[in-house]
Amino acid sequence: MFAISAETVTSLGMYVLLPIFIGFLFFIMWDIAKKSEAGKAGTFWIFVALGAGFVGFLLKVVLEVVFEKWVL
Repeated sequence: MFAISAETVTSLGMYVLLPIFIGFLFFIMWDIAKKSEAGKAGTFWIFVALGAGFVGFLLKVVLEVVFEKWVL
């Protein structure tokens, strides 16, 4: 019926849907900080702690590109 390869679905999920989900998670973090009245320092630490996963994802993508083009 539909001829979509597993590689296409994986690429779509990793590079389109996952960043959209991460953006939604940043909205959730902002909402948590606002509703809990965390203040500036509390909001900062909420974003640091919960945003670490996003930074890890970005580093993974950058390292994949670096290793693919220049190292291997």
